[in-house]
Formats: sequence, C-alpha cells, structure tokens
Amino acid sequence: MPDKLRVGLIGANATYGWSPRAHLPALEALHDVELVAVCTAHEETAKESAERFGASEAYHDHREMLDKADIDAVGVSVIVPKHYRLTMDALEAGKHVYTEWPLGASLLEARQMTELARSKGLKTMVGLQARCSPLFLTLRDLVAEGYAGDVVACRLNQFGSGMLARTSDRTWQADAASGANTLTISFGHVIDSLCMCVGEFRELSAVARTQVDRWLETDTGRTVKVTSPDNVLLSGVLESGAVASVHVASIPHHGSGYRLEIYGRDGTLVVESHEHPQLNGIRLLGARGGRAALEELPVSAAHRWTPESVPNGPPLNVAQMWSRFATAIRTGEDAEPDFAHAVKRHRLLDAVQRASATGERQTL
Repeated sequence: MPDKLRVGLIGANATYGWSPRAHLPALEALHDVELVAVCTAHEETAKESAERFGASEAYHDHREMLDKADIDAVGVSVIVPKHYRLTMDALEAGKHVYTEWPLGASLLEARQMTELARSKGLKTMVGLQARCSPLFLTLRDLVAEGYAGDVVACRLNQFGSGMLARTSDRTWQADAASGANTLTISFGHVIDSLCMCVGEFRELSAVARTQVDRWLETDTGRTVKVTSPDNVLLSGVLESGAVASVHVASIPHHGSGYRLEIYGRDGTLVVESHEHPQLNGIRLLGARGGRAALEELPVSAAHRWTPESVPNGPPLNVAQMWSRFATAIRTGEDAEPDFAHAVKRHRLLDAVQRASATGERQTL
C-alpha cells in the first residue's frame, strides 16, 4: 500500500447526511489518508462533492467506482438498509471497508458481511466512533487504573427531543425492519461506549417500546405509522459484578441530553453532554473520596493521534477512526472496532429485543 490509504466514499453528498458533517471534513484533514473518489446517487451531487472536498474522481454508480477507481478502501456512509449490498459489493471487489453503524439491518446481515471479509482477508471497521474518542479512551484508562476503585454501579441516560414529527425523507425509519431507530443507533452507540469503559454485560432485563406510534411528515402533512422503538430501558449485571441501568429515549420536547455515571468504592466518574456524546459539548468529570466535589478532568493528549487541523465535533472521532484504519491496513494489525465487534454488539441488541418481547432475563 502507498504511504496514504486511498479511499472511495459511498454516500459522499456534500450537503446532506453524516458525510458532510463528519467523513468528508475528516478525510480532507488527514495526512495518512487520501480521498480519491466519491460516489453519490446522482451525477451532479457526486461532482459537487468531488470539487468541494478535493477528490479526483466522481461516480454515481458504486459498481463503476469499485471497478475503475484506484482505491484501497471504501467508506459506506448511507442509510442502513443499503449497508449490506454496498458493503458486500466492496468486499467482493477486494476492498477494505469502513461501514457506518449499525453494520446491518439485522444480526444475520452483520454476520454475512463479517464472514465474507474474513474469507477474503480484508480489514474492516464499523463506525462506533466512541472507541476512538479521546475522552472515552481517557475514561476507559481511568476506570482500568482504579481512579474510582472497584466499580459497583453505573447509570446512563440519554434523552433526545423530536419524536413526534420529521420530514418525509426520514420517515423510512418508522419501520423497525429498516434497522435505523433509537434502539439500533442511539442506544447502540452509547451502550458500546459504556461497555468499552466498564465491561460487557453478563445478564440483562430490558424494555424496548414504541411510545409514539404515529409521526407527522412536516412537509407533506401525512401521518406515518411507526413500529420502531423510541424508548429503550435496560438493567443488568456486568461481567465485573457491577450493576447498570440504562434509559435511552427519543421524547417529544426538552431532551436533557446525555449523562453517564460510574460509581466506585473510591470515587466517581461522570460524562455529560447536552446532546449525543459523539457530537459536541462533552465533558469528563470526576472526584475521589466521599467529600470531594466533582471537577472537570483533562482528556489525555496521548489519545489524540490526528492533526490539529481536524475540526472538533463530529469530524474528530471519525478522523481518528480513519487514521486507525489506515494504520491497521498498513501494518496488518487488527482494526478496532471491526465487523466482528459489530456482530457482538448486534447480539446485544438482539438480547435486548428478546428480553423485551418475552419478559425474561437474558444471559449473554
């Protein structure tokens, strides 16, 4: 592989979606990755993206990009129902692949993508960006080093507003089978960051419910039936023996944001944000002993390995992911988090759904 990882990004619209918020500015700022090709559904948007972010090639058919572009790896940043086909095609073409989370619309899809990548000896990465977040990596280290002592309990809440209405280009998410909802996306991201820092679940009980079963399409006035869950509650025991409670919700108004609390015998650690912790305004707090007040803790500079030119906010963690992916491909090391890790997380989501459907505690 050349000094730079040559990337083709599928879903590279310059003005809409996750790519212009995260992937495109991240790739533009990195020194060890080169954005060679972009692909969108339309020729004009592909050309616009290429011109704006410096890609030399623009495509509106991913198969043509895979056949013609001189690339080492493919990024898949599109709606979840399209992840499977695009990822499988890229793997069949012999490309390393970074696919956004959730990897597939189901555990079965995730397993099939993982098995194909393994059979071809290709590196993979899934977009669980907290695993490359300097703040969450610092939190993981503090827990492992015993800042709080033995962890006895954790609580995680995330409440985001806007469950009553949305535009028609987003109401496809109303169908639970699409694989893109509060359980798979919001809950999937934050439960993964919790597990990274304090360990995996050993057993759990859960409720995943659709509290609002109709959405208003604001641009058409149409009412859409909803089957996707908007509230997920989990209680369980971690492998360490600590207990944990989690409530992730999309609610009508005045969402309170994100807060993770970790309580140990010797201290307390807290992460808080006014919105999703992958985005902006995230803080790490801590205190040791029972009398000390919580104070903001520094984030370790050792956990930032991307240039200062990478913008803070959504591009930073994604840039960290791409840089780590490039290193794994160059050295032959395992990528983290890869598709095999995504399968583990999909299994946890399935356990939550079973627990909710049956009312029975699940052992993992």
